[in-house]
Amino acid sequence: MIGYITLGTNDIAKAAKFYDALLALLGGKRFMESDSFIAWSAGPEQAGVCVTQPFNGEPATIGNGVMIALMAESNNKVDEVYKKAIELGAQDEGPAGPRGDLEGFYAGYFRDLDGNKLNVFHMP
Repeated sequence: MIGYITLGTNDIAKAAKFYDALLALLGGKRFMESDSFIAWSAGPEQAGVCVTQPFNGEPATIGNGVMIALMAESNNKVDEVYKKAIELGAQDEGPAGPRGDLEGFYAGYFRDLDGNKLNVFHMP
């Protein structure tokens, strides 16, 4: 149902380095890019994650209540991706672990270098 998600950035080079390292842990590779836009996906039939400098030339800002959830194959992979995000300079928004009342839901939350909120999760 979802083709791709786009996040704004104010520094495409820093965002590229962050997402190259982070999304590689989930099988993501660049599949499209220009000077102001980069997109990653784990495969041609998979949804993508993109970063871009805003088209209107204004600074990129974060959305209140907006969050991107990245699906992982296991709790161990959640731990690995969450740890990598923090190592790459992401801001902690809740360490990896069981969440809420949903049986088996395991997630870690963080903000990327531009303040966009993401989580990585596994649900058996």
